[in-house]
Amino acid sequence: MSELYEKIYSVILKIPRGKVATYGQIAKLAGLGPNARLVGYALHALTPEERVPWHRVVGAGGKISLVGEGYSVQRKILESEGVGFTEKGKIPLPLFGWQKTEK
Repeated sequence: MSELYEKIYSVILKIPRGKVATYGQIAKLAGLGPNARLVGYALHALTPEERVPWHRVVGAGGKISLVGEGYSVQRKILESEGVGFTEKGKIPLPLFGWQKTEK
């Protein structure tokens, strides 16, 4: 596994249950600047054996980036953790967005 992916995963592992972070936020916290796309590549590279809470990473504005069954799976997991959605299917980031200061 690449060192960059390790940095990304270490940030994602800090997101608490019931909170989400955006791809861009993860990239910045991992020291990768505005490389949000790299976070997506890292998540895509995960294997089922790796215990990284991929479902807590969402697109800008609180949108789930996956489509079809992937969208349904991610939303179901997030809802089971207490994350809420608007009528338009977005996560209100002021309520459920993770702030780095949280433990």
